Amino acid sequence: MIRKKIRALLSLEHDKIEDTEAIESIVSGITFRGANLWILVCAVLIASLGLNMNSTAVIIGAMLISPLMGPIMGMGLGMGINDGDLIVKCLKNLAVATVFSVAASCIYFVLSPISDVRSELLARTQPTIYDVLIAFFGGFAGIITTCSKSKGNILPGVAIATALMPPLCTVGYGLATRQWLFVYGAFYLFLINAVYIGFATWLGVRILSIPKRQVDEKHRLLLRWSWLIVLLIFIPSIFTTYRIVRNEIQGNRVTQFINEEFGTNKDLHVVSHRYIEGDSINTVEVTVVGKPLTTEEITLIEAHMGTYHLQEHELKVVQSSPLESEKDKLTREKDLIKTWFNDIQLRSLSIQSQNDSLRHEIRRLERKIERLTEENKRLEAERQAATATQKKRKTEKTK
Repeated sequence: MIRKKIRALLSLEHDKIEDTEAIESIVSGITFRGANLWILVCAVLIASLGLNMNSTAVIIGAMLISPLMGPIMGMGLGMGINDGDLIVKCLKNLAVATVFSVAASCIYFVLSPISDVRSELLARTQPTIYDVLIAFFGGFAGIITTCSKSKGNILPGVAIATALMPPLCTVGYGLATRQWLFVYGAFYLFLINAVYIGFATWLGVRILSIPKRQVDEKHRLLLRWSWLIVLLIFIPSIFTTYRIVRNEIQGNRVTQFINEEFGTNKDLHVVSHRYIEGDSINTVEVTVVGKPLTTEEITLIEAHMGTYHLQEHELKVVQSSPLESEKDKLTREKDLIKTWFNDIQLRSLSIQSQNDSLRHEIRRLERKIERLTEENKRLEAERQAATATQKKRKTEKTK
């Protein structure tokens, strides 16, 4: 009984459109030529500007207008219904879209005077298993929305979540600046997104029971290669995820060690710390000020490192005098004040620009009010004249 109710709640049949309509809806967005290609290039340039300016809002705007989802979902559909010709067509169009996207972004970054690495660029260079999951669930939401009667506003969210456009722009940046690790990392992220959106589309097609077509040996081989690519794309992301999680755990251990071993000493203040990876041994470097630690005290603290699973690490304590610390503090405060001053200047310019815009809008509204007042006066005069004419006619009739 409960199982039937759960099945009824999760069933997609009552909201599903016709199979032919669903297929046509996906196939219509596959081809890249004419307007579709121009829209793609515009989206690439907008995303490149966003990456260059480190603006998340601009990047999101580019993702919303990007038509890259079409051929990727088409590949998943082709795998789901055993249509090898559709898979080949989607691969060709995706290759065209990829080449145009990378070329446009590369040209932009070659011409751009700003070549600094920003956080939005760095975020696209280290794909992990989490990106696989995002692409998969985003693609699954996309195919369900495409095949349902109530479309809602899901597809824009899918476009933002899966982020197909920024990795290609980062590839263009890497080529323009000859940073090959950026090219590798960003293109691998794009492959993850494309492959697992396609894989999720295939799963959605099978769950929705869209009829398969008869497949010959040539297309069967193509489908096998498609599944092999899905697996091969997944494997490297596991190692990247493992490395990131390991570093996160190690960082937490180092922070806990410093807080408990140095932070409890009231005569000391920890200025900074860093984790240095070496060829044979890793080092935890801690910079402190206050009462100097003796060699015996440092040795004792180092002996406690095993408690935090840091037994194979070396401890390096850099001790600064209070005078040097005060100098560093003043320097940091000076830099902070400079940053605040620059920020205030930028805000002031922004407010001034907004004020100018508001003044212009007020003048425009005042002119409009003047025109409406004049028009109102004219209409009132016409009304009074008409009233006077009617009274005159009534008087004449009475006589």
